[in-house]
Amino acid sequence: MKEIVVISGKGGTGKTSFTACMAALFNNQVVADCDVDAANLNLVLNAAVVEEYEFVSGHSATINKDICTSCGRCREVCRYQAISEDYQVDRFSCEGCGACFYLCPAGAVSFDEALCGHYFVGKTKTEEWAVFAELLPGAENSGKLVTAVRKKAGEIAKENKNDIILTDGPPGIGCTVIASLTGASFIVFVTEPTVSGVHDLKRVMELSMHFKLPGGVVINKGDLNPAYSKEIETLCLERGFDLLGSIPYEPLVSQAQRQAKTILEYAPDCQASSAIRQIYNKLCVQL
Repeated sequence: MKEIVVISGKGGTGKTSFTACMAALFNNQVVADCDVDAANLNLVLNAAVVEEYEFVSGHSATINKDICTSCGRCREVCRYQAISEDYQVDRFSCEGCGACFYLCPAGAVSFDEALCGHYFVGKTKTEEWAVFAELLPGAENSGKLVTAVRKKAGEIAKENKNDIILTDGPPGIGCTVIASLTGASFIVFVTEPTVSGVHDLKRVMELSMHFKLPGGVVINKGDLNPAYSKEIETLCLERGFDLLGSIPYEPLVSQAQRQAKTILEYAPDCQASSAIRQIYNKLCVQL
């Protein structure tokens, strides 16, 4: 079983659209959306929820007004100003440090585990398994939620003897990205020929090199700025990553997304679809 993780140094490069296309081309795979702060791959894949799980992580304080003596000690020790004058805890401001719980002289503060989100198992329109998640607004520990999504996808793949786990990773280089790519079989970097695209590609390449993970680069909208596309090609050679291919700009991609379809389904004969299929063939060779 192989796990392919698709990431990008910045948002808006077409990472999720590309992952959805790969999901349409690969057979016998499980799809995992690890962009838990803004999961949307399931929208394109039309994944119907089959199972739902709570994601509980960290702690959150609550004050029992029947026990509270209004001594003010909790407000005094709270560095995040999360406790109001009438001793209500603002869950968005509370960082779960526990200072109020440990130092309340009346024992009026409870410190229970916090519900931070949910993760789901669904079936796509092609009857493939998909795992995705939703982090609640202001909730933390998104890296742990990514791990929960990957673990569930791995369990499903093992149970159903799937050959591939196709993971849509989050943008950037933070903890969610690290949680998404560690232990993966192959990394696909989706970038664009812009100043920020090249800059952020360098960062995710360095992250991949740190974990000694093989990978390849896909240039989305590669014909918009040939000079920067050439710079990305040079960067691949210098850092030892394969250039899997370049996808030309295609306005029909937006129309396809509005129909909850991939460009392969919506316009199978366009140049972008042809380029994506060629990239898929190269990716299969890498595996």
